[in-house]
Amino acid sequence: MIIKSIVIIAFILIIISLGSALFHLVKHRTPEQSEKTVKALTFRITLSIVLFIFIFIALATGIITPHGLGARMQQTPNTAIK
Repeated sequence: MIIKSIVIIAFILIIISLGSALFHLVKHRTPEQSEKTVKALTFRITLSIVLFIFIFIALATGIITPHGLGARMQQTPNTAIK
């Protein structure tokens, strides 16, 4: 449950950062505001990469297990094909 909470919070922060960058891009055209746009986008990219690595590590260590459509592709078959 804590893993799901972390992922949801990260997604919310990514959306907020993207909205902040859009706001600074559209409303203000000064060089100072351009720096704020770049910082917001840099934060979003960094957070996205960290989230991707976190999910990858959680899958690799077994903390998160896939279920649904793609889960059967990773399972070994019970009978050998002859």
